[in-house]
Amino acid sequence: MRFEDLTVTLYADGADIEGMKEEYKKGYVKGFTTNPTLMKKAGVTDYVTFAKEVVKEIPDLPLSFEVFADDFDTMEKEAKVIAALGDNVYVKIPITNSKGESSIPLIRRLSAAGLKLNVTAILTLDQVEATVDAFADGTKNIVSVFAGRIMDTGVDAVPIMKKATEMCRKKSGTLSLWASCREVYNIIQADQCGTDIITVTNNLLAKLPNLGKDLAQLSLETVQMFSNDSKALGFSILA
Repeated sequence: MRFEDLTVTLYADGADIEGMKEEYKKGYVKGFTTNPTLMKKAGVTDYVTFAKEVVKEIPDLPLSFEVFADDFDTMEKEAKVIAALGDNVYVKIPITNSKGESSIPLIRRLSAAGLKLNVTAILTLDQVEATVDAFADGTKNIVSVFAGRIMDTGVDAVPIMKKATEMCRKKSGTLSLWASCREVYNIIQADQCGTDIITVTNNLLAKLPNLGKDLAQLSLETVQMFSNDSKALGFSILA
């Protein structure tokens, strides 16, 4: 399959502002997502300043920013602040808090208020069903199923993603998302599942030119890489 043949929408997953701007300029990424772990990795020190800069640099594509609080009252306040950053902003709400308490009542309130939501850290179809049911009619939402983490447990995520996609399409304005992409082939899998969106880190986006490449040519390029690296090391096996 070639990149041009994909129907799944690519979102870039990260919190490095320069990397986000670079992917935005390329034109094939159609949205961006972040989370607290990615912000920590990128060294973000001021959440609101970072988010405002992203909205300024990327004003015309969907942007997902996650709440940081662990109690639902504070989550709700944070969600309203995040949503006010721009019309293209989706608020990421984890499906539960760290105590395992369901976020569904909060999701229902925020959706009724008209916020665009991206419900995250979903791994079961029961969670998908409850989330889709909580969305108000006429609102725009994303259901992020962590397919990569599902497969980390040895479970095939493909049947789950196919069913999740079907469930999301029962509610107008709700999109399914394949999260925690581990390799380029996951993009093909998401496409075959009919999933609406897949989030991809910048290091995997850099591999997209390999889609459809002749394997014999890739084999030669691999050997050439080994050869160049061997020369750069300057090692000698034979005395």
